[in-house]
Amino acid sequence: MKKETKIKPIRVRIAPSPTGALHIGTARSALFNYLFAKKNKGKFILRIEDTDLERSDLRWTEDIIQGLKWLGIEWDEGPDIGGKFGPYKQTQRINNYKKYLEKLLFEKKAYYCFCSAEELEVKRQEQMSRGVAPKYDGTCAHLSEDFLAENIKNKKPSVIRFRTPIKKIKFKDLIRGDVEFDSRFIGDTVIAKNLNTPLYNFAVVVDDYEMQISHVIRGEDHIANTPKQILMQEALGFSTPDYAHLPLILAPDRSKMSKRYGSVAVNDYNNQGYLPEAIVNFMALLGWNPGTEKEIFSLAQLSKEFSIEKVQKSGAIFNIQRLDFINGYYIKEKPIEKLTELCEPYLKKAGLLVAGQVSKSMLEKIVKVSRSRMKKLSDIVELSDFFFADKLSYDKDLLKWDNMSDEDIKECLLLCLPAGRQATNKKALGDLGKGEWNIKNIEKVLFDTAGDFNKQKGYPEKNRGFLLWPLRVALSGKKASPSPFEIADILGKEKTLKHIAEAIAKLP
Repeated sequence: MKKETKIKPIRVRIAPSPTGALHIGTARSALFNYLFAKKNKGKFILRIEDTDLERSDLRWTEDIIQGLKWLGIEWDEGPDIGGKFGPYKQTQRINNYKKYLEKLLFEKKAYYCFCSAEELEVKRQEQMSRGVAPKYDGTCAHLSEDFLAENIKNKKPSVIRFRTPIKKIKFKDLIRGDVEFDSRFIGDTVIAKNLNTPLYNFAVVVDDYEMQISHVIRGEDHIANTPKQILMQEALGFSTPDYAHLPLILAPDRSKMSKRYGSVAVNDYNNQGYLPEAIVNFMALLGWNPGTEKEIFSLAQLSKEFSIEKVQKSGAIFNIQRLDFINGYYIKEKPIEKLTELCEPYLKKAGLLVAGQVSKSMLEKIVKVSRSRMKKLSDIVELSDFFFADKLSYDKDLLKWDNMSDEDIKECLLLCLPAGRQATNKKALGDLGKGEWNIKNIEKVLFDTAGDFNKQKGYPEKNRGFLLWPLRVALSGKKASPSPFEIADILGKEKTLKHIAEAIAKLP
């Protein structure tokens, strides 16, 4: 009878260090792990690697948790919700590491090293001068028991090194295929400062084993750590998870992503007004190719369509224009009520939105006419500030359309005021009553006025810019803005006529 092969449960993790804000690269790794788990009906675990006591800070742990939750990346086990294999903070797992360190020391697979930092630096420089890749030369690898006991008794500063066996380490990377390392170039790795202070490469091996991690999906900057970790797994009798190393996120010049080319912290994108669904969509395309021209994916769609086989090997270029495009798409898809709610904090922070000054319906109108030009939520300030201003500031030359003279501009704007159209016996913009002031009537009156003005001046009949451009600038003070019909409808009759009069006053 054929023996049935037992398929191990899919368990993946993200294990950030709380030494700074949640990085966009870490968030991308978290997303890919989350999607892999969802696609394969597995579990996604959040683990905090906080053994670097000097640099770790609780506020960064909170930033990581809040940032991932903002993105909608939820975990099945973690420091805030617990789980079967907790605790999920390394500082709470010291005894777990200690027993395995003692095991390695007892079996002579690890040893105490008493070389000082100065001595190690001298050796490193000497090796480099010979063109040799620096590695530990094994000075303390074979100390006598008496010498070892004496140094420990005298509390001579030391670290614990893993005794690296000389062999070829081969593993199949799910993205890169077959990978091979020669341990002769690794040297004996420091795995702990002492029994109570493990270092990354050792702690991660213990955690992955005890938490039954089946797949380690992480950035390719960790690929050099993989052979070290596999050797420790073998020394401890642990199983080896499957590995997948994601391409790095690169700046446009193909250098490593840094603040030089924009924000690297997820919270910065939140503050700038990027939507979480846009960031998730954008991050998914940093290294993963769906195999189609499709660019817009919800988190639910990604959970169904994602596959590790479609992750590319080469670096993923961080294209801010692509992010802006995707974010703009999601902004346009938001219901106007929700989008207005999201824009309010930016308007308040800029001092534009004062309680009781603008009605909810007016604010929704402002957001609605601004939405098509918004790339991020914070854009609402620059796009709509003129709606909140009592008086606009701009250069009078901005009022000019084509080759219009100041006299022409003045004349066309005067046609919008009640007295301006009396000679024609036609209704001017200022003649509209309160009940008539709506975008449909405003547009009708202005189109009629523009036609008459062009006919009078000999301008092309259909080129309404000779009226509408100066009027739009008079109402917004900007080179680019919504149409004058939309602006006038929102501003109301009194403020519209006031701005027109102010524009006329700018002209000689």
